[in-house]
Amino acid sequence: MTNNTTPLIFLMGTTGQTGRLILEDFDRNPGDVRIRIGVRKQKDLERLRAEGRDAVLFDLDNPLTFAEALCGVDRMNILTGYTIAMTHQTKTVVDAAKKAGVKHIVNQGVFAAEDATDSKYCWFALVEAYIEASGIAWTHLHPNVFLENMLSVSQPVGGTFSVFWGEHRVGYVALHDLAAVTARVLRDGPERHASKDYYLSTETMTGPELATVFGEVLDRTIHCNVLEPSEMEAHFKQGTVEVEDWYARSSFELLTQFADGRMGYMGTVKNDVPYLLGRPAIGVRAWAEMHKAQLLAFVDSPST
Repeated sequence: MTNNTTPLIFLMGTTGQTGRLILEDFDRNPGDVRIRIGVRKQKDLERLRAEGRDAVLFDLDNPLTFAEALCGVDRMNILTGYTIAMTHQTKTVVDAAKKAGVKHIVNQGVFAAEDATDSKYCWFALVEAYIEASGIAWTHLHPNVFLENMLSVSQPVGGTFSVFWGEHRVGYVALHDLAAVTARVLRDGPERHASKDYYLSTETMTGPELATVFGEVLDRTIHCNVLEPSEMEAHFKQGTVEVEDWYARSSFELLTQFADGRMGYMGTVKNDVPYLLGRPAIGVRAWAEMHKAQLLAFVDSPST
């Protein structure tokens, strides 16, 4: 049972794929904490309040929503998009957190080296430095490629998907593990996790190896188109994935650096999940079993 003396945790991004899983983890294992949810849309606010939740309006692009949302908060996650907006969003929300007396920030970043030069990775480095300079206790989470990309940007439609990094191996993480780690760090608080960097790259595979595992789980023939970074631009221009031009250029740069070795670490295992959760990470095969119905829907649909 919670009361006003238990830590108040503020969650943002709960309508997105990762934030939704973080909230579900707290619902399953609430612990001795209170949860406040910040949402951008009035309809989501009304829905959550109707469920009996502590919900408030909160918009990363509107700092006027920060003060009331963060009043009394002890711990919070920061979950931004992969755009340049993360810099001013994080700066303003960290300033507000400092004024509100927040004691611990758990920030979701990327699987990057300190000297990364890809634009998105540089933005994450800047916001991490600002969080650390705030004086608030911090924990940075560094996930590698989401397995859930296979349900969105790399759907195996008709039994075929593409990778744009040749035969290189890539490190993967399941969003259920990322969400569970986030919830655990927020529950435990700064006494256990302050000034810690946790890395979540739990299993590496090439595109063809990924296709083999999926084929075995789904009992279908799965094919991987092994493409090079130079073919990414054409992929975006076809409109298969609708993205802004700057995002396409940044993605091409990331893949180029991965292929030429500057970001070769993306093909390594660095797995802190067992240290935090006391269990193995969800591997590719187990993830495919969990999402078998969704994957089969793509595989059994005709390709265009």
